[in-house]
Amino acid sequence: MTAPKGPTLTVVPNAKGDAATSVSRALQPSGWPKPKGYANGMTADGRIVVTGGVIGWDAEEKLKPDFISQVRQALQNISDILAEGGAKPEHLVRLTWYVVDMEEYLGNLKALGQAYREIFGPHYPAMALVQVVRLVELAARVEIEATAVVPR
Repeated sequence: MTAPKGPTLTVVPNAKGDAATSVSRALQPSGWPKPKGYANGMTADGRIVVTGGVIGWDAEEKLKPDFISQVRQALQNISDILAEGGAKPEHLVRLTWYVVDMEEYLGNLKALGQAYREIFGPHYPAMALVQVVRLVELAARVEIEATAVVPR
């Protein structure tokens, strides 16, 4: 019997450190470059908490005026929804971002990273980023879906 070909899988501890006691773990195939600001994959065991598509409006359904403000409010809204479900930002295992302008996203990476870290800290789940033609709310620039796993 021959050894399997291809990369092997390494489990990377989450930002808090110890892989054995973490709720979730990043999956990092050996030999792959370490991603910056996201994980290639995640594994977790527990109760699932999901959000719908969350946009950057406040409790009165007023949208923030610019992209970064909308992102910051959307992330805060997700944090609030997670808290309602008993989840914390470190329980996030996946985020899917929908943006109406990829260049606007790419042109604001530093501010995006700062807003993200202020709300979610140094925990980076698996993420996907998709440009869409528009969102249901015409003035919305970003919509984000989240999945978290709360420990049992």
